[in-house]
Amino acid sequence: MDINQIFGYLGALLIGIVLGLIGGGGSILTVPILVYLLFVNPVTATAYSLFVVGVSSLVGAIRNIQKGLVDFKTAIVFAVPAFIAVYIARKYLVPAIPETVFTVGNFSVTKNIAIMLFFAIVMLVASISMIRNKRADSPEETVITYNYPLIIIEGLLVGIITGIVGAGGGFLIIPALVLLAKLPMKKAVATSLLIIAIKSLIGFIGDVENLEIDWSFLLLFTSISVIGIFLGIYLSNFIEGKKLKKGFGWFVLVMGVYIIFKELSK
Repeated sequence: MDINQIFGYLGALLIGIVLGLIGGGGSILTVPILVYLLFVNPVTATAYSLFVVGVSSLVGAIRNIQKGLVDFKTAIVFAVPAFIAVYIARKYLVPAIPETVFTVGNFSVTKNIAIMLFFAIVMLVASISMIRNKRADSPEETVITYNYPLIIIEGLLVGIITGIVGAGGGFLIIPALVLLAKLPMKKAVATSLLIIAIKSLIGFIGDVENLEIDWSFLLLFTSISVIGIFLGIYLSNFIEGKKLKKGFGWFVLVMGVYIIFKELSK
């Protein structure tokens, strides 16, 4: 095992620890770790990320179900358009992207570069969401209402973005649940994990049919990430996750800028 592999598997542990500590965001590190440390092809990395994100979110969702924090009706209303969109994106949209997207002079933007650049843009948006983190909580007794057209549109949008970059999209889902379904913040965070688990794992099914999956590697990487979640949950007893969120947001911002420069310099 070389140094990159060691750092890659340590990265898997870090993904889980971040998820356990702040309840989300860690999955956005999965693709860069797979691509730059473990040298996985970007298209395959986004597929593997869906599986890692799906399993990790499912672990968190089960814990929240046990605490009675998950709103199942909201999860179903949001998840159905999201998982349809993510499945279509993985099964048909990603394979349809041409190997050379466009050429400017001597610089060709390949499919792999385009996916990583789009991923970096999503990282920048997510980082700003984490750094600002000014969402006001809804009162716990608020009556849950549904703006169905907007929820369906948001679900489709999140599904397509998730399908292309392989990230969970919690930074898009949580505000939608608070604003469009009037869920209290605690329930929104808990419910978002179930939505992310459903749509990520269904999206991954679209990849099983298109890609050759290295199951032994994927299951090892995912298992280390899940161990990290439990470690993060334990550490959350001593460290306040909210304080870490802003710092992690800055880290994601720097990573996003690094990916843009790295891909454009190829």
